[in-house]
Formats: sequence, structure tokens, C-alpha cells
Amino acid sequence: MHRIVNNLEEIKAKINQLKPDLQEKIKIIAVSKTFLIKDIEPLIEYGHQDFGENKVQEAKDKWADIKNINHKIKLHLIGRLQTNKVKFALKIFDYIHSLDSEKLASKIAEEQVKQKKKPKILIQVNIGNEEQKSGIKKEKLDDFYKFCKNLNLDIIGTMCIPPNDNNTEKYFSEMNKINQELNFKELSMGMSGDYLEAIKNNATYVRVGSKIFGSRT
Repeated sequence: MHRIVNNLEEIKAKINQLKPDLQEKIKIIAVSKTFLIKDIEPLIEYGHQDFGENKVQEAKDKWADIKNINHKIKLHLIGRLQTNKVKFALKIFDYIHSLDSEKLASKIAEEQVKQKKKPKILIQVNIGNEEQKSGIKKEKLDDFYKFCKNLNLDIIGTMCIPPNDNNTEKYFSEMNKINQELNFKELSMGMSGDYLEAIKNNATYVRVGSKIFGSRT
């Protein structure tokens, strides 16, 4: 078994130990940003389907041909999306995890009509109210969700990147509560260092890069 496939299986085993009844519901997004397709191929060949990229152009260059051949692959945009990149993003991505403004929501709504393609979308929540981070503030989330529904966006859940202050458990717990209050099915949170903590708090998508592929050079 290839090293990265082995790494993926180890992560799955840990998730299974933690939540054996829910393993099928928890999706591991293999964060393949900056890695070349040749580095990712063992996972594709193994049958893994969910991959995460940060940049639209990089994703297009890497994945367009493969997605034309392998229709089971689901590509997740986990980085910030600029409005001028929306039309390109919709062509290649199946999921957008980083909806963070009314302007972006309106642009996606306009583009999905033109392309006749509806991506599944998660609203990025600024759970720590950090000035330098994008995302919708908690107190504005309800109104923002209504705004998105009126635009006919397919909102399936929320996403967060918690502050790096050793209080991860607190933020994950709060996100879980927010997600349940809005009755969302999907919750995207947790990365290589804290994905098990996120799953304890009902994350359904975890974004794992270095624990699968190794460190980026």
C-alpha cells in the first residue's frame, strides 16, 4: 500500500474508533493544494473522491482533465473566493466552503443560472470574531442565510477556521450548536492537527492535508 493511502487509512481507523456509527457520514477532504497530480494519483487510484484546493487557477490546471474522466471526484474550494473568479470556480468545483459575503453570494447566484450548475455551498463563519479573518459574524448568520436562500443557493452547512489560541474545543462546540440551530446537515471544520476534536463536535467534513500527503515544501 502506498504511503499516502496508508496515511488515509490510519485517519479513517481513528475516526472509526471515535464514532463507529457515523464513519460513513464523515468525509475526509484530502487537501491537495500545492501538490502535483503525480503526488495525488495513488489516492485517486485507491478510489478516494473528496479533494480540497485553495486556488481556482491551480485547481483548473490540475483537475480539469481528471474530472472529465473520473466523474466521481468531488472538488472542494476551501480557500477564499474572489468575485472575479466565480465563473471559473463553478466550472471546476462541486463544493464551495468559503461563502463569506452578500456580494459573493449574489455573484454565485448569477453565475449558477448562466452555467446551469449549482454547487453545494457552506457559509464561512468568523467564529472567533477575528478582524483579519473573513467569514460571517455569528450574530448576522441567520439573516445572511435567509439572503442566500432567497438567491436560490444550495446552502448545506457552515465552515469555520477557529482562532489559533488553544481554545479549539470551545469554538468547535459553539459551531456545532450554531449548525444545529440552523438545522444544517453539514459542518466543515478540523484540519490535520485537530480533526478528531472537530469530529467529537459533529464535523461532517474534515480538511486534512499534511497528515495525508506530508509537509509542504
